[in-house]
Amino acid sequence: MSESRFKFDKAIWKTVSGIKHGRVMSYGQVARLAGYPRHARMVSKAMSRSTGSLPWYRVVKSDRTLAFEVGSEAYSKQKELLEKEGVRFIAGKVVPLDVDEAVDLDKLLWGPLE
Repeated sequence: MSESRFKFDKAIWKTVSGIKHGRVMSYGQVARLAGYPRHARMVSKAMSRSTGSLPWYRVVKSDRTLAFEVGSEAYSKQKELLEKEGVRFIAGKVVPLDVDEAVDLDKLLWGPLE
């Protein structure tokens, strides 16, 4: 392995290892935080070269969907691991932590009634 690829891989591994329980990050976010903006497509290759135990399942596509084909074993495994950590899905997409699907629209739009 070349020194530059090893340096890239280590930066990716460190970033992915830092994703907290119950959180997700996109491939692009991982690349940017690792110091390699515009290298999102290389993130999964770096993760596949890891010999350690990375929380790979916490990395999703930028549209908040899983990278694997729906119905595949890998898709099911990733979704199961995320759901065990409390990550929610709506229509096949990870629900951001700051979204409450049961929001009261009247209260949100008009405020409390007095």
